[in-house]
Formats: sequence, structure tokens, C-alpha cells
Amino acid sequence: MTGSAPARPRIAVIDYGIGNLASAHKALVHLGADAVLTSDPDVIGSAAGVVLPGVGNFGACMRALRIAGLEEVARCAALDARPFLGICVGMQMLFASSDESPETAGLGIVAGQVRRLPDTVKLPQIGWNTAEVAPDSAMFRGIVAEPWLYFVHSYAAFDTDAADVGAWCEYGARFACAIERPTLWATQFHPEKSSSVGLALLGNFANACRAAA
Repeated sequence: MTGSAPARPRIAVIDYGIGNLASAHKALVHLGADAVLTSDPDVIGSAAGVVLPGVGNFGACMRALRIAGLEEVARCAALDARPFLGICVGMQMLFASSDESPETAGLGIVAGQVRRLPDTVKLPQIGWNTAEVAPDSAMFRGIVAEPWLYFVHSYAAFDTDAADVGAWCEYGARFACAIERPTLWATQFHPEKSSSVGLALLGNFANACRAAA
């Protein structure tokens, strides 16, 4: 790409009809990013970065993504060289399947299993918990090594390749609460609800989009 990178590269937040998808979009706009909530494949395909939020049930989210005609768009965005961020169920959808909806296939991009958290703890996990951040994480650059993050979930990613994990969390069992590849990031927690730490992470994502534009 010739010339200087745009100061505010376009970030597409995929809108596939599931409720409460706007919070991540609003947080990015608050940070000064040129973020747009969209179901237009052309807008998603041309954006400098892509966000896949998700709330509620794994199967319902995957079905909604398919009905909206955006499953392959989301898969391609997660696999190409642009920055991509999955949030909450948007992270779980990157896996092949989930015990929450075993009959429904996920995007199959990240290895591992999405399983129910142990019954030895109160479910869902709602509230703040600490994370153990992987060394040299770009996602958590400038953030403390054991940040407090906000969770709302009963299912989590287990048996994930350590090379794909940006952070771990302990709640009844140890699970991956963040996925990190060079251009693919995902969080089980809600960065948009995680106060200054979450905004810093979203800022790191916006900066990655700016650098890639």
C-alpha cells in the first residue's frame, strides 16, 4: 500500500442479528476508531480489521451467522492477514464445536474443545476474575501481567494448544480466556466491559488495524 496509513482505519463489527452486539462497536468508537456495525460482506471484506462479537448460546449464534449469510465471510476474515477479534461467544465460534450445542458446527479455525465449566463452581461465571497473560503478548501490550477482566459465561475453551493462548484463567478449572495468533485475537471475557484494561486491549487492536492498513 502506497502512502501513509490512515489515522482511523475502518473496523467492521459483524452484525448478524444477535442482541447486544453494539457494545464492542461503541467502545471502539469511544477510542476514536472508525468502527462500523455492519452485515454488508463488501464492507467487512474491505475493512482494515474485523470484530466478531457473540452473546448467549453457541448454537444460536452460529445459526444466526449462517442465516445472515456471513459464516464464510467471518471464516475468511479470521483466516486472512487482517487483524481479527472474536469476543465471548465470538471466541467460542472459532472452535469446531461446543458442548453447549453439540449438533452445531463452529468455524473450525482453532483447535481445542469448548466445554461446560465444572459444576464445582457457580455457573455462569459472572463478574471479575484475573488472567495469566502469556509472555510477549501483543494483545496485552502495556497491560499488567495479571489483569482483572469481566466474564459472563458457562462454557470455555479447554485443551487449547498453548501456542494459540494469549491468556489463561482459573474458574473451577484452567481454561484459555484469550486466543492470540499474529492477526487473530479472541477473548472469552468482555473487553468492552473490563474498564481501563479492556479499553487498553481494544486500543491495541485498533493500533494493529492502523498498522495493517
